[in-house]
Amino acid sequence: MSDLMRPLSFDHLMAWARAELAHDGAIFGAHTSKFWRPQGTTTIVDSFGDRIANPVGPAAGPSTQLSNNILVCYLTGARFMELKTVQKMDGAELRACVAKPCIEMMDEGYNCEWSTELTVEEAFDEYVRAWFLCAFWGKELGIGWVGDVAFNMSVGYDLEGIKLPKIDNYIEGLKDASRTAVWNECYSWLEAHLGEFQNFTAEDLAAIPTQISNSVTLSTLHGCPAGEIESIAHYLLTEKNLNTFVKCNPTMLGYEYARSALDRLGYDYISFDDHHFKADLQFSDAVPMLQRLRATAAERGLRFGVKLTNTFPVEVKAGELPSEEMYMSGRSLLILSMSLALKLSEAFDGQLPISYSGGVDALNLERVLATGIQPITVASTVLKPGGPQRFQQLAELSAAIMTDAGPIDVALLRETVEGIFADPAYHKRFREKFPSRKTSSPLPLTDCFKAPCEDGGCPIHQQIPEYLTLTAAGRYDEAFKVIALDNTAPTINGVLCAQNCREHCTRLDYEQSIHIRQVKLVASDHAQDAFSKAQVAPALVTDQKVAIIGAGPAGIGAAIFLRRNGVEVDVFEKLDGPYGIVKYIIPKFRISEEQIMRDFALATDLGVNFHFNCDPNYDVDELRKTYSHVVVATGSWGRGMNPVKEGQELVVDALDFLWEAWNEGGAKVGKKVAVVGAGDVAMDCVRTAARTEGVEKAFIVYRRNEPNMPATQEEVNDVRAEGLEIIEMVAPISYDGKVLHCEKMKLAPIVPGKRRGIEGTGEFVDIEADTVIGATGATIQTEPYVRNGLALDDRGRAVLDADFQSSKPKVYVIGDGRLGPSTVVQAIADAKVAARAILRDVGVTADYDRPHPTVHQPVEPIRAKRALLIKPLPGKDEGSRCLTCQDICEVCTEVCPNRANVAIKVGGFSDPFQIVHIDGLCNECGNCGTFCPHAGRPYKDKVTTFWTHEDFEESTNVGFLAKADGGYTVRLPGGEVTDIASSADAKLPADLARILTALEAEYAYLLSAPAGK
Repeated sequence: MSDLMRPLSFDHLMAWARAELAHDGAIFGAHTSKFWRPQGTTTIVDSFGDRIANPVGPAAGPSTQLSNNILVCYLTGARFMELKTVQKMDGAELRACVAKPCIEMMDEGYNCEWSTELTVEEAFDEYVRAWFLCAFWGKELGIGWVGDVAFNMSVGYDLEGIKLPKIDNYIEGLKDASRTAVWNECYSWLEAHLGEFQNFTAEDLAAIPTQISNSVTLSTLHGCPAGEIESIAHYLLTEKNLNTFVKCNPTMLGYEYARSALDRLGYDYISFDDHHFKADLQFSDAVPMLQRLRATAAERGLRFGVKLTNTFPVEVKAGELPSEEMYMSGRSLLILSMSLALKLSEAFDGQLPISYSGGVDALNLERVLATGIQPITVASTVLKPGGPQRFQQLAELSAAIMTDAGPIDVALLRETVEGIFADPAYHKRFREKFPSRKTSSPLPLTDCFKAPCEDGGCPIHQQIPEYLTLTAAGRYDEAFKVIALDNTAPTINGVLCAQNCREHCTRLDYEQSIHIRQVKLVASDHAQDAFSKAQVAPALVTDQKVAIIGAGPAGIGAAIFLRRNGVEVDVFEKLDGPYGIVKYIIPKFRISEEQIMRDFALATDLGVNFHFNCDPNYDVDELRKTYSHVVVATGSWGRGMNPVKEGQELVVDALDFLWEAWNEGGAKVGKKVAVVGAGDVAMDCVRTAARTEGVEKAFIVYRRNEPNMPATQEEVNDVRAEGLEIIEMVAPISYDGKVLHCEKMKLAPIVPGKRRGIEGTGEFVDIEADTVIGATGATIQTEPYVRNGLALDDRGRAVLDADFQSSKPKVYVIGDGRLGPSTVVQAIADAKVAARAILRDVGVTADYDRPHPTVHQPVEPIRAKRALLIKPLPGKDEGSRCLTCQDICEVCTEVCPNRANVAIKVGGFSDPFQIVHIDGLCNECGNCGTFCPHAGRPYKDKVTTFWTHEDFEESTNVGFLAKADGGYTVRLPGGEVTDIASSADAKLPADLARILTALEAEYAYLLSAPAGK
């Protein structure tokens, strides 16, 4: 495919918008429920002197490159449009310099793009078309008037280029577009179709202002001399008579401040040196320059200020983008941009107007506006799921508190900057170490909607959106039935679950993943006891019986799945109670005895037979004489690797310590306790030690830093909340019973795709400790496997098939005893696999493999929740934040700034909508690939429509090219190219035929597009 965007004629833009609105209730993918409808007619005067309906909009960038992009921003609430930058390099020459993909927005944002990829002339035409689109649709839909909107030019990057005829024509044309060809194109089309409109009149057409913009934001490249910047700004003020703002770089803060600020917020891995800080405009030069330019503007009755900030150049270290340098944006830029705003406001006593962009979203917009900073433009937030429809919330928030531009409240701004450092939401750890939300599933050509929390996140594939929805509605009994179908320890998992699901929750890319475990516990607290007591042991469907060795989560899980499906089960346990590690090792301050026994009742009330205090020396051959199948679920109770080379005999193993602490009346560990390790067990150890009688200090010792800790962020946060110290970047070497001798470590260079390594520094530190606890991971006790004749691999693990069956037929190994220490939910997942195989063996289909009852939601309520940032809610209400992705996903359509991914209604599929990619609008930015929950990239993997033969030939995508003489050239799955007459052609697979039929009938505007110019 080509990265060449093909602008649309005004005729085609209007045809598309009108047809989509009539058929789907949307315009370029923005649904009418997300259109911003101002309450009243209040407007304000912004810092540029524009009178606008609210002071928010898109920053110069992907969202202001094409006219349809800008229209979507307008419809959803944006009223200040910072047009994408134009410069002397443009079109094909510019595109050749931009590596693709060029956008990475997984958490903090990065890009390696520059100015518009169109020619300057094409960009001008797009902005005029956008002006007319906003004018028409504002009136036709009753949501505003173009007179309440500001279009702000952005030009760069040097005076020579800005004086070129094509840039000068661009500037003068936007100051008065009335004599341009594109103005006539748009005006004439509307005039010719006036009789077709409901609200837009001839008077409205005549009233469209010919001045599209009288303001400019100056953008210069890094390293641009102060004199050049001043000369350009002076030229724009005095020669072009434009209200002018100069875009400033965060480098003005100085290297030391920028490095320190990012490090404090956990962004120490972001790599940059000081060369840009030395080459860029210095603060000491900027202040007098800005003072002179303010005076020049005042003399001419113009507005002058600064735009904060440009993006921040950093090095590509982890393969984020295919370039050497990239530009940082989003939440990591917030502290730098706001700090520079404070520094300049202090220097100018709040009198320097600031136009702002840098890390603003719906959760901090009000705080920034309250300081007097405005207008505010955004880029990163509208490139995340929800896309430009996020403007609706931004508009509503800003309209409620907006005022005319005035001085900056320096004291409040200072307080706001200090608050960023103190607010956990701006620390890197707020994302909880969750990397990409993507899963490993291939992106299918059709029917791609899925809930990644359930499919790819949860090991037991619970119907998470269903039970979240039911619990939020207070339908606890129904919710619990959904939970219990797949989850045999719902209360334990409601307290302790590792929540793999949250790593893939779509809300992760909004504000914070749903606290799914919390909602599960609410449902369990309300409904589990009644559910358990109402259980009736099913009649046995076979005379075969199963023996399970071990009554931990895996063993009990397998027992419940088997007994529930009519198979008799006996569980043998060496301890005197159920749930192994959960009951005997995990601290009581994390989970109570009552909660554990509540889950145990699910098994006993179902009729599972338990035998406690059994001989641990089991014999599977002997058991097989009585039982048809044996399941070994004995956990990982072996000692972990000792963390020191010398004094190993003096180090206490984590499981030994926790057993003694919780089962033998408490451990005797002295006053100072060092816990070596950084997993969840280490966190349990240090918190338990801190509660142990006589202990004055308990702390963690870890050879890496916190972001690389294997413990969940929640567990680490609990440790920090209790005031317990974490000593990072030290590797233990020896322990003599009093002093833990360690080497100081440093992080190794980043290697893309690999965990960050460490290196020794040759410096050493001694740490006093009465007890050292080694919490570096338990191991599988292999002796029972050897004794029972089970084949082992070279790591001492049982050799198993896909059903977890061992080398001995009908003997299975599951849970932590399979691969080593894992999680409760993974143990239950193992139990499902083995139980399924055993049930299949006796001729039964597992109930959890039968079609599940699905709680489908109507489309409109789902879409109403989209694009809204909502902080976590208490109790059952947290479930209401669910976006119900299995019913409607469409993330790729939301995050595409060019609207190049379209959801169309097609019958005959499981999903109500199918995704079609529009090659002519795509510039291969890659953003849809970042957020698609599958492993694929929609712009490469979905059915595609092509507008030119050239684009078709440059692509490998499956899709259609409409031929001028009728029919289509089609690329089929597998790569074969063929010609067909219509969607009825037998050569076309059924799924592609249905899609093409829908395109022809309802979406013809996607199949071919006359060029704008």
